[in-house]
Amino acid sequence: MAALSTGAPMTASTALARSAPVDLLAGSSAFARVTPERGAASLTPSRRSIEFVDVSGGGSANLPAYLQCVPYARLVSGIQLFGDARTWWDQAASRYARGFSPRVGAVMTFRPHGNMVLGHVAAVSRIIDSRTVLLRHANWSPINGRRGQVEDNVRAVDVSPANDWSEVRVWFAPIGDLGTTHWPVQGFIYNRPVRAMPHGLTRGGWASDPIGAIIAAFGRR
Repeated sequence: MAALSTGAPMTASTALARSAPVDLLAGSSAFARVTPERGAASLTPSRRSIEFVDVSGGGSANLPAYLQCVPYARLVSGIQLFGDARTWWDQAASRYARGFSPRVGAVMTFRPHGNMVLGHVAAVSRIIDSRTVLLRHANWSPINGRRGQVEDNVRAVDVSPANDWSEVRVWFAPIGDLGTTHWPVQGFIYNRPVRAMPHGLTRGGWASDPIGAIIAAFGRR
């Protein structure tokens, strides 16, 4: 495991938990919500300003005591993607709009980096300024020595040289501050269908492989 100052959310050993046949939404009432970082309470958005599933109160009792990032991001964002976090960006190409600017309700997708071999996903709960957002995510900080915990409304700061959200530092509870690691980000997945172009082309497919997109589109006719 990486040093606490790196804010590493997952090691190869904790990745084994993904293979366990567990219903991640029917679990223990032992689930404990993590209090937002100091000073973040006043930044918490109203319910009308964010399109998230409400998992407060009785809803949290249905979450297990150990929760991976993927089911929690899916639950609070409504984006119905499955599999390891590192696969979400490519999976979303033909289903959801994608981009490189944070928006409330979008899912920030992290590339695998160091010991974080499966990537990571986190939902944006509020935009503070051009380089700061608040996130809702699971299995990032160990809380009271336990991994798999939920953190709501914690900071992520864009530290990319071009201010393009390609690298971020993220709040890490054990040190009570942003972690020191610059985590690589693929982009943001927005909870709306990908916009179709003429002949069934999609913007995502066109951008990545325009000739292949044309062939695929006309091949379906």
